Amino acid sequence: MPSTSWETPLKSPLKSLVKSPVKSPVKSRRRHLIALAAALGVVAGAGAGYVVQAAREPKLPTLVQPPLPQARGPQPEPLTEALDRKVRNDGDLRELLLEKPGGATTPDWVASQGWMDRAGYADLSDEPEAFETHLTEQEFFRAAVTGWDTGDHQVEILLAQFEQREAPAAPADDSSSSRYWAETDPDVRSRPLPGTGEGKVYVHPKPSAEANALPGVSAEAHASRGDLSLHIWIYGDDPVPWRTIMDLAERQMERL
Repeated sequence: MPSTSWETPLKSPLKSLVKSPVKSPVKSRRRHLIALAAALGVVAGAGAGYVVQAAREPKLPTLVQPPLPQARGPQPEPLTEALDRKVRNDGDLRELLLEKPGGATTPDWVASQGWMDRAGYADLSDEPEAFETHLTEQEFFRAAVTGWDTGDHQVEILLAQFEQREAPAAPADDSSSSRYWAETDPDVRSRPLPGTGEGKVYVHPKPSAEANALPGVSAEAHASRGDLSLHIWIYGDDPVPWRTIMDLAERQMERL
């Protein structure tokens, strides 16, 4: 779960006014002379040892490494864009999202351009200001979002991308946070999402008791791969079948 508290205490203004004790120039000069003498002693001892060792006959044969064989043949072809995940992810992230199925409509809450910035992503939290600060620390880069309404269910898919320069675990942490909150529902049922390590799929058989929750029941999936974290939510009046959420999550992960 992302931390929303300050872990480092604030420094008192009074501490910044306390000066460090003044060193005696005599004591400082004496310490410098002692240190210099010690350093010269080490150098002299090392030089004497080298002279003695150089005069001795070598007792061990010289180690000679045989020449290593050189690689021959044609060089491997560079990865295509379809196989190079970094090239693919650095392009239009929206192209990695699943396409809206035929007959489905696009709800008003889906971003018209399919992009979500850091502030928009932070608004998904109950504490957007604190969460936005956390996203900055986690090097949040951008997010792509899509969604549709089939008449029976409403679907939302979100891909969040992180820079991973100073926080390489940020995508996994983002996914782990969502899994943590999904598992706070005492009635939730979960299954592993194949091929994702710690990714999971959840089905909530009962409506949420939260005051601001959407009516009906829901299912969700959360996982990460490379610099991306994946979040899927499905809402409907009737319980969401396992096959529905699992198939959606598996097909989306195949595109990452």
